[in-house]
Amino acid sequence: MSALGDEFRSAREARGLTLSDVAERIHIRSVYLNAIENEDWQSIGAPVYVRGFIRTYARFLALESEAAVAQFNQTVPVERPVPANVSVQDEREQSGPSPWALGGVVVAVALSAFAGYEWWSFSQGSGVARVSVATPAPLPSVTPAAQPAAPPGGSQAASPGATAPPNLHHALEIRLTQRSWLRVSVDGTTQLEGIYPAGTVRTFTGKLADVRVGNAGGVTITVDRRAPATLGKDGDVVEHRFVL
Repeated sequence: MSALGDEFRSAREARGLTLSDVAERIHIRSVYLNAIENEDWQSIGAPVYVRGFIRTYARFLALESEAAVAQFNQTVPVERPVPANVSVQDEREQSGPSPWALGGVVVAVALSAFAGYEWWSFSQGSGVARVSVATPAPLPSVTPAAQPAAPPGGSQAASPGATAPPNLHHALEIRLTQRSWLRVSVDGTTQLEGIYPAGTVRTFTGKLADVRVGNAGGVTITVDRRAPATLGKDGDVVEHRFVL
């Protein structure tokens, strides 16, 4: 075991904290914190999630987060980016079995456990901070003008402008510039969940949207056609609530 795991453990113990103490404060399960201290990266999953956990844990312990991530990067092979127009199945057929494909079951179980714990924390009122977007002012109501009576023996002509333009508000657009895990719930119903490639674009409509991403630096959000914005840094695990 190299110095990275020891550095985290020493910093935590110097503060007199247990893994459970830290888990309650930064909302990362103690099993993942223990995996960081033992450098058991396979227990966490894909490197993008490991980097996010390392950053959060390092900042809490007042350690150099980017230096810790750089040290972790030296222990894993360089990730090959997935082209936006190539599906996971196509990539597997072209390149043959990869270490991530062989570990897919482990990643799926880890993600399911993590998502379940975070949702439980969220429902208990102790989830991560959320950003509320101001609700746009309602559009003024327009009363249709009375339609003239149809002339005898003929059909009534359509009144110009009788059809109102579509409402372009109350919409949330998500655009991925990097590969990322993503979950979107609109009005309490999960609409999207999984790992998606760069170039993915999805639009959702409703009143309340909860968005959770596993690589915040690679995700941009546009609400009600406002200027797009990212949710955080590369590798950060972030959750936001948007009022549309």
